[in-house]
Amino acid sequence: MNPRSNTVTKTALHPGVEVHEAHGPTTGVVVVLHGGKADSYERSEPQHLSSRRVNPLVRALHRQGRKHGVAVWKVRYRVRGWNGRDRSPAQDAAWALEEVRRRHGDVPVVLVGHSMGGRAAVHVLGDASVIGAVLLCPWLPHEPVDGARDRRLLVAHGFVDRWTSPRETREWATAARPLARSLTYVRVRRTGHFMLRRAGLWSDLAVGPALTWLGLDPSVGRAAAKVLAEAAQGTPLLTV
Repeated sequence: MNPRSNTVTKTALHPGVEVHEAHGPTTGVVVVLHGGKADSYERSEPQHLSSRRVNPLVRALHRQGRKHGVAVWKVRYRVRGWNGRDRSPAQDAAWALEEVRRRHGDVPVVLVGHSMGGRAAVHVLGDASVIGAVLLCPWLPHEPVDGARDRRLLVAHGFVDRWTSPRETREWATAARPLARSLTYVRVRRTGHFMLRRAGLWSDLAVGPALTWLGLDPSVGRAAAKVLAEAAQGTPLLTV
């Protein structure tokens, strides 16, 4: 750790994390996991679009969470790909959770994953520090559901996503729901995989659940507020 920076340096052999600190003691952490490629051992860099795509989520989460003890950690993967059995970003996510405990002890953690980051989140859901996850347009080709046990989950997919499968996502959500403490699947109209259209709603869908589960009362728009209210009532499926 660089003593003059909150950023853990990443080499080709080690993941890293971009830390957005809480003001005062850290009482909770949101770990943000970005997308990538199916297969690639090319070094992952912050300027890649898959990484930059989640920056608005990171900023929105930090803006509302920092004054209330919530830090936001954006994981920097070692390489760009999932890479079959290597499950490269899932290993990096597991490292980040260990790093949270090393720095802050047993504070609660919420995962926010987009695309491949959603797949990585699913593989570390069972970690003892994780209380819930927000999965945005996740890539879930027949992924395990056992980690969902007793976790809070919000899963959202764009209607016109052509990169990852809304059908596979909904199938995963259906299988995970009996195990989860709560799980709501949200179909997002007029938008696709990259969260460019209705960008404010995508940010709200990350901020609302993540910070609510960490004990805050976040400010979100009308559509996301409706999602939060319906999810709190146990509604399994919503369209916004």
